[in-house]
Amino acid sequence: MLFDGGWEDSTPAQTPASAQGKKRKRVNSTLRADEVDVSKLLEKIDKQLQHAKPNAKKPKRDKDASPKPEKSPKAKAQKKAAPTPQTTTPAKPKPAKPQKPEVTPALPDAPASSNTPGLTSLQANMKNKLDGARFRWINEVLYKSDSADAVTLMRNDPKVFDEYHTGFRRQVESWPTNPVDIYISQLSSSTTPLVVADIGCGEAALARALVPKGFTVLSYDLVSKNPWVIEADACSKIPLPGAEDEDGAAAQVVDVCVCALSLMNVNWLGTVREARRVLKTKGVLKIAEVTSRFVDEDKFVSLVEAVGFKFLSNEHPSTHFTLFEFRKVARSAPSEKTWKKLLSQQSVLQPCEYKRR
Repeated sequence: MLFDGGWEDSTPAQTPASAQGKKRKRVNSTLRADEVDVSKLLEKIDKQLQHAKPNAKKPKRDKDASPKPEKSPKAKAQKKAAPTPQTTTPAKPKPAKPQKPEVTPALPDAPASSNTPGLTSLQANMKNKLDGARFRWINEVLYKSDSADAVTLMRNDPKVFDEYHTGFRRQVESWPTNPVDIYISQLSSSTTPLVVADIGCGEAALARALVPKGFTVLSYDLVSKNPWVIEADACSKIPLPGAEDEDGAAAQVVDVCVCALSLMNVNWLGTVREARRVLKTKGVLKIAEVTSRFVDEDKFVSLVEAVGFKFLSNEHPSTHFTLFEFRKVARSAPSEKTWKKLLSQQSVLQPCEYKRR
């Protein structure tokens, strides 16, 4: 039992065996205030503990463990609304990881190009597409410009001519038929050597094919890049003798004029007039053009006839092109007023336009 003076053995006395079977009475554990002074008891216990460990140090209180005073809701809201300052310290660059080489899908081989050696199949394909786009742009510019402006364009940037003909060669590869090949076949069948004026000759394919067979082929284009070609603006003047009236007949030397896809500029009718001037009497004019350019084929034929020709025939070797054949007839030169009226009808032959990709 715990007393005021200290601790005493409080082990209960053993209960006799005879008494275990009897019902135990509940001991009243309530202590009266006058029997035990709790405060004095606790004070005495504290003194005994201090006496037992005099050198024991009291544990330091952890400052960080002390509960922080809770902020008011207003302070919390202000802290939440305050923007977080951004540091400007540059991030250290991470070392680049070695990348696996990409596998390029197999593409069909592009046509070889003399000015692009060493290109892969993919690079050659991409270059061909760019060349094609460039060709379409130049082609459309030529169709929509006056021949004098086209000459200026070619002279100011000589690469334009090369780029145009590079694209043209690739374009020809996709055609079902090439009008130049048709004309080579037709003219080769002639039993007598002919003098041919190839107006807008490009790279002079007609001359290269017919000259070895005994023909005389005079090739004209805006720019001369090889010895086969004579530089000339055919819409303005072909450098050959001749006249529009009968007095110049003796000077005319051309049997056939060929305009294979060359009536390009907005003043294309001047080429037809020049062809008539240099042709012999009853000389032949052959015209091949893109079928989609014709607003009305009959109106086109009538306009050419008004210059001084007679319509002979036309044919459609494919859906792409239409071929016309005319013969020169005797006629005096048109007056200035008549010529202006004819020029106003040149829209019967529309420019080629390409869809934007």
